[in-house]
Amino acid sequence: MQSGMPRGGSRWGALRGVADGAPGGPVLRLCVRLVRRPLLPAARLWRRNIQLRVVAATLLISLAVVLALGFVVIAQVSKGLLDAKEEAAQSQAAGGFAVAQEKANTPYTADGVDASDNKVGRDASTWMNSLVKQLASGGQSAFEVAALGAGTGTGEEQPPGRGALGVRGARASGNVDPTASVPLELRRAVNHATGAFKTFSLVRYTAGAEAKSPEPALVVGKRLTDINGDPYDLYYLFPLTQEEESLNLVKVTIATAGLFVVVLLGGIAWLVVRQVVTPVRMAAGIAERLSAGRLQERMKVTGEDDIARLGEAFNKMAQNLQSKIQQLEDLSRLQRRFVSDVSHELRTPLTTVRMAADVIHDARADFDPITARSAELLAGQLDRFESLLADLLEISRFDAGAAALEAEPIDLRDVVHRVIDAAEPLAEHKNTRIRVLGDTQPVIAEADARRVERVLRNLVVNAVEHGEGRDVVVRLASAGGAVAVAVRDYGVGLKPGEATRVFNRFWRADPARARTTGGTGLGLSIAVEDARLHGGWLQAWGEPGGGSQFRLTLPRTADEPLRGSPIPLEPEDSRANRARAAAERSVGSSGSSGSSGAGGGAHRPDRSPIPPRSPVSGAVPVPADPTALPGNGARVVTRPAEQAAGGAAGTADREGGAGGTGGSHGR
Repeated sequence: MQSGMPRGGSRWGALRGVADGAPGGPVLRLCVRLVRRPLLPAARLWRRNIQLRVVAATLLISLAVVLALGFVVIAQVSKGLLDAKEEAAQSQAAGGFAVAQEKANTPYTADGVDASDNKVGRDASTWMNSLVKQLASGGQSAFEVAALGAGTGTGEEQPPGRGALGVRGARASGNVDPTASVPLELRRAVNHATGAFKTFSLVRYTAGAEAKSPEPALVVGKRLTDINGDPYDLYYLFPLTQEEESLNLVKVTIATAGLFVVVLLGGIAWLVVRQVVTPVRMAAGIAERLSAGRLQERMKVTGEDDIARLGEAFNKMAQNLQSKIQQLEDLSRLQRRFVSDVSHELRTPLTTVRMAADVIHDARADFDPITARSAELLAGQLDRFESLLADLLEISRFDAGAAALEAEPIDLRDVVHRVIDAAEPLAEHKNTRIRVLGDTQPVIAEADARRVERVLRNLVVNAVEHGEGRDVVVRLASAGGAVAVAVRDYGVGLKPGEATRVFNRFWRADPARARTTGGTGLGLSIAVEDARLHGGWLQAWGEPGGGSQFRLTLPRTADEPLRGSPIPLEPEDSRANRARAAAERSVGSSGSSGSSGAGGGAHRPDRSPIPPRSPVSGAVPVPADPTALPGNGARVVTRPAEQAAGGAAGTADREGGAGGTGGSHGR
């Protein structure tokens, strides 16, 4: 049978699930929250403190051992006391039974008095009372004696005999209630067999001024005959009060000693674990300080034991790490300086070459066609060279930590429109239309307008260049404490794994393809650094032949941490979403007659799918993606091996067109 709890879920998760589905869900969730809140600090302390766990485990194991040992000792002591009591009771009762039978068999004299003067007349009732008193007088409160007529209280009727009515009267010493004190099972056993029988029972006393509470006792009984030869049952009741007191004393002693042992073991465990945990905690603290950049931190080493050797190894590791990191920092510093110096030094000869190239380019009309084309190529490559130098200088500033953010409240709609106006000539050349969604309301954020414009210019230009003449959709949205701009194209898309590597420097999806669009390969790397400088995210999504979407998410205020984005990373018109929507529509339409033809028009055969609807202003932002880190967190949808006939996947294949074979973004 399968459980209803979600796989991998906790008790709290299952309880929350039940609370969500119940009619009083909010009330149950509130109760769960109130119960869980005071337990969180204790749970956090339990997870973080190994010393507490070791001491607690030691206490529990010690307590279990002491309890087991205590049960064994108490059982052995109890068995020994009861065995000794039974042996003594059987011996005492056997003697009493012999004396009682001997008194019943003593012969009478002619005048009706026996030789020992123990019986007077033939009144069995008087004789029985005298017998019970005489037998109980020798007990000195060690036992009580009770006599019952044969079959008394057992439900069995005995044939009336001489003096039977008198004998059947219940008699006992010491205010004992014989009928309630002698168990029915023992009476039946005595009535049906010969010999002595014993059992444990409670001795109950008759009500009175000095009535005592019931107490455990060992009852020994036997069938005898009275002076008239009629049967009766004689019982010895041996109270176990002394044995119970001895057993209680043993229990108290074992409990006291066990508690002392458990506490002592807990203290010993705490001291022992402290000697091991303290250096570990010290090492953890020093490791945290080392990770924070304080590379000069070292552990204090004392002694020559294993902990001391661990400290020495830790210090040696820290020393090696410090030297290696210092070497890497020096090398990185030299590399950054080299790039910066080379970039600066190249500016002067590049300016001279630019001037000469402009002169040659302006006079290309007087050249022959080959020379004129060479002049045009020279001017184009110089433009690219200048762009590459500017990007290298910008990258060097990011690497050196010298990039500064000049944040001020801006309306991202103005930035988007400036970027689109600048990209219009390229879009007209590519026969691409750029559409903007979500610009009906202000999208305000504290940001550096120059850097945001550079990021969006890079995304829009890349979308136009790789969109294969299809529409490019730019979406703006604002919700909660975040604003977002997403650029969607319907070109060649991204292969699995390319959505994260596309932000690497000088990375190309297909290294065999030459750059013909003039890109330097540093645009997205600089865009990621600009997004990080704002405390935002730049993420990518794509599917082969289905286009891609790049999403820039920025906090509304400069120092506010991001918790989500108002625009989902995967667009609504992706293959997976459209296939899911088509399946839902087909399931919904299957229940109504005459609706079979409605599903055929679910997807349009045009080359540019309908863009997703713009989000409603003020909507709650979607939760942050699990891998939503600056410049990371991209996700790629793989092309399925087989597409459903007549479904949304087939439409996506038609939309991919010939661009599905390229799949190369040299962004």
